[in-house]
Amino acid sequence: MPQRWHTGPIPLGAGCNTHLALKEWHLYDKERWIKYMKTSPIRLALAQINVTVGDLEGNRGKIEAYIHKAEHGGADIVVFPELALTGYPPEDLVLKPKFIRDTITIMEDLSLHVKQTVVIAGFADMKENNVYNAAAVLCDGKIQGVYYKSLLPNYGVFDEKRYFTPGETNVLFQLRDIIFGITICEDIWYPQGPVSAFAGSGAKLILNINASPYSCGKIKERESIVAEQAARNRVHIGYCNLVGGQDELVFDGQSMVCDARGAIISRGAAFKEDLIFVDLDIPGSSLPSSSRVVKISTGPECSRKKDVVTPVKIRPMDPVEEIYGALTLGLKDYVFKNGFKKVVIGLSGGIDSSLVAVLAVDALGKENVTGVFMPSRYSSKESFDDAFTVAENLGIKFLNISIDHLYRLYLMSLEAAFTGFPRNIAEENLQARIRGTILMALSNKFGWLVLTTGNKSEMSTGYATLYGDMAGGFAVIKDVPKLMVYKLSKFRNSPDAVIPERVFTKPPTAELRPDQKDSDMLGSYDVLDPILKAYIEEDKSAEEIIALGFEKDTVLRILAMVDAAEYKRRQSPPGIKITPRAFGRDRRMPITNRYKG
Repeated sequence: MPQRWHTGPIPLGAGCNTHLALKEWHLYDKERWIKYMKTSPIRLALAQINVTVGDLEGNRGKIEAYIHKAEHGGADIVVFPELALTGYPPEDLVLKPKFIRDTITIMEDLSLHVKQTVVIAGFADMKENNVYNAAAVLCDGKIQGVYYKSLLPNYGVFDEKRYFTPGETNVLFQLRDIIFGITICEDIWYPQGPVSAFAGSGAKLILNINASPYSCGKIKERESIVAEQAARNRVHIGYCNLVGGQDELVFDGQSMVCDARGAIISRGAAFKEDLIFVDLDIPGSSLPSSSRVVKISTGPECSRKKDVVTPVKIRPMDPVEEIYGALTLGLKDYVFKNGFKKVVIGLSGGIDSSLVAVLAVDALGKENVTGVFMPSRYSSKESFDDAFTVAENLGIKFLNISIDHLYRLYLMSLEAAFTGFPRNIAEENLQARIRGTILMALSNKFGWLVLTTGNKSEMSTGYATLYGDMAGGFAVIKDVPKLMVYKLSKFRNSPDAVIPERVFTKPPTAELRPDQKDSDMLGSYDVLDPILKAYIEEDKSAEEIIALGFEKDTVLRILAMVDAAEYKRRQSPPGIKITPRAFGRDRRMPITNRYKG
């Protein structure tokens, strides 16, 4: 008969998250209790890396480099982000059979070079003509197992059900005495998802690989989810997120390790690559006989030193600093990953173009940025002075190219066609279109990428000119509301005031006619931006927005402008997503649409 003994609260059974509490005496199988109480040390490394979609060899090289760093740091396991080998999101590349075959071949070859440290890396796998969002477990010169993502997101920026088949096999992995489960991004967001299943089957460590794109406030939401899952299931969680820009998306990193009480014990850097080491003591576990477990074979025991590492807790950024970091990284990666080296910006002397210029210098270096001031008869001396001062303060190349003679020629050419019709927006927009033509000519001549300077408030209402100020290759602040433009500019102006104070205080204007102001058409941004947020990001109806206290005629006018401008937005350049709901990937409205609400 097994020896029984007195102890404290006792686990009810393998994988159970409750305790058996007897009134006085607690009897339990001593052998199983000792196994449960025993902990195994493990050094975990999270490698949040910046990869490029489709660059299979380049991404493989980066993964190998970080494997070597992790080995040198004494890691037992190193974790890489979701689809680290292919880049995320690979979109319709996944529909190319050769792309999948190449991905699998490179992952198999990579495994041959992994000996002692266990590597977990995301890739696209194929089985029986089904493509999976997968995580490979590499060690001892081979792929020891594969986990397939179970929950596929199909909302917002995600289209994973278009490309992938959900995984059905929940497999656990065992490294020495440590039982762990692997999950991929969305798998961790649901209380009754794979994390709960793995914990119920005996896992004490969950490794979650991610490509979770940035939006303001997302990091707090992530940390709350991870902490809640860890505490509810009494597991340690290593959460490794991708970093870098990919078209409209920015991945912010900020990987984390959470203990079984739900406390974040280490956090990775924001908006840059990082390798995070954490030493953990993982409790033992008794596995149900029905559990499918892959026992990981490793190479020879390492002789690496394992001095205790101190967990790194990087200070979370405040929202404005966070957004600035996202815009800078997104711009840098879009320019350089697409093969450009330099950019050109139309500098108007206003707040929007000033902010874009500052972001460009911070992202690309002053030697790679050119500002162009293009005055017409309606441009003020103050605008020239402010544009010149911004360029001088930033140390960028500055060109002054007047458009007035070209504007005069356009008006002469159109005089006969316009006879009998009053001057209106057609004459105004000619100026913007001439400026767009000049910027694109400079782009063609010198290979510079044109950065447009329109903000979300303008893109929302259509307060922008097709083939004019919308002409360009990348719309840096396309998802940044006007009020946030001011906040970002003030943030960047401290301590170095590169943007003149007058730019903050003068009324915004396009200067396309005498005494023009943005407020003539848009009203106050203090009113406009909250209405746009309610309608675009929160899907509130006109009645619901009016009920918030806004004047009815103002609400109806603004919503009509938003709806009418859909065709313009479809023709705008891509821009960086920083809000929970951006145009394009997030919000996809039909152009031909008669619903008003």
